[in-house]
Amino acid sequence: MTAFDLTRRHLGRGLFVHPLGVNCGAIGLSQGTESETDDGRFLDGLRRAVELGANLLDTADSYGAGRAERMLGRLLREYPNNGLLVSSKVGRIRGSAPHAYADRHIHHQFQQTQENLYVEELDLYVLDSWDFGPQDRYLGTAIDQMQTLRELGAIKAIGMRGPYTHYGATSEERTACVQRFLYLFRLIKPNVVWTRFNGLTPAIQVEGESLFDFTARHGAGVILSAPLAHGLLTGKTVPSSMPRLGPRDNPASARILAPAALDTIAAGLQELRAHFGDAPGTLTRLALLSSLQQADHCTAVVGFTSEAQIQENFECLNGPALTADELGLLDEIFARIRTELERTSQGRPAHEARV
Repeated sequence: MTAFDLTRRHLGRGLFVHPLGVNCGAIGLSQGTESETDDGRFLDGLRRAVELGANLLDTADSYGAGRAERMLGRLLREYPNNGLLVSSKVGRIRGSAPHAYADRHIHHQFQQTQENLYVEELDLYVLDSWDFGPQDRYLGTAIDQMQTLRELGAIKAIGMRGPYTHYGATSEERTACVQRFLYLFRLIKPNVVWTRFNGLTPAIQVEGESLFDFTARHGAGVILSAPLAHGLLTGKTVPSSMPRLGPRDNPASARILAPAALDTIAAGLQELRAHFGDAPGTLTRLALLSSLQQADHCTAVVGFTSEAQIQENFECLNGPALTADELGLLDEIFARIRTELERTSQGRPAHEARV
């Protein structure tokens, strides 16, 4: 069988990345409980990822209000000559500005990101939100600021979020999502699209083709986030471990699924085990390869809370690639899961229909 190709992939603008990178979002989630033990655990995970070949490190100014960036900055100082590439995002933190993209706020956030990361140049800077104010008031200035940063050599590439809809979305909402993405894509002209993607995410067509074909046609790279669906596709997340809304939680951002959806996913994973076996790491390998083998101009970034997770995720890539028949079978099983998720999610709030 052919080994999975670990050759670095070209995302555009001279960015060559290992097929698997690291997302630092979990560092931000621990805000409020941070300690030297937490810091050491996350740094150990980052170090292990670099040792295993990762060179794309993905963060955002909103992850822990800058804590993830500062942690990553510590790592970068430890590996000054390793050719590590850093992606960060802007557009979620408003501060005292009237809007997250208002006036020179992007420049202000970028300067703070530089200080947090202790870098002069950022490899990729991503517009993390499609909200540009009423009637897109700040869209033009946001584009100007990003292009200026690129022209000045402060950033190498510009990124934007890709299209995503939850399972409770109507056909009209999905059409509007794609139209909004196309409108912004044509104006921003991103070098990279950063998007949520895994076997459970609702399929979206852009101008009659997959996002991978669309971006390839336009010369844009793709970064896939949540390829393991926050653990759902590894078989390690059980209903009792899923978060529940508290009185201060934001339903729009909570990772919550209805019990029927969890049962649907569990049944689908059992079908995968029946076909591919139940050896440790099998489901993780299937989830990662089913994403990474979509196209050669994409990479995936995985979150982590421990060094052991990093070890398992990267070791999964050391085996053979999935064959065309295996990919077809995976597509078929994932499609059935998505169809059932669609059926059980109709009419439910968005926070109960996210994967």
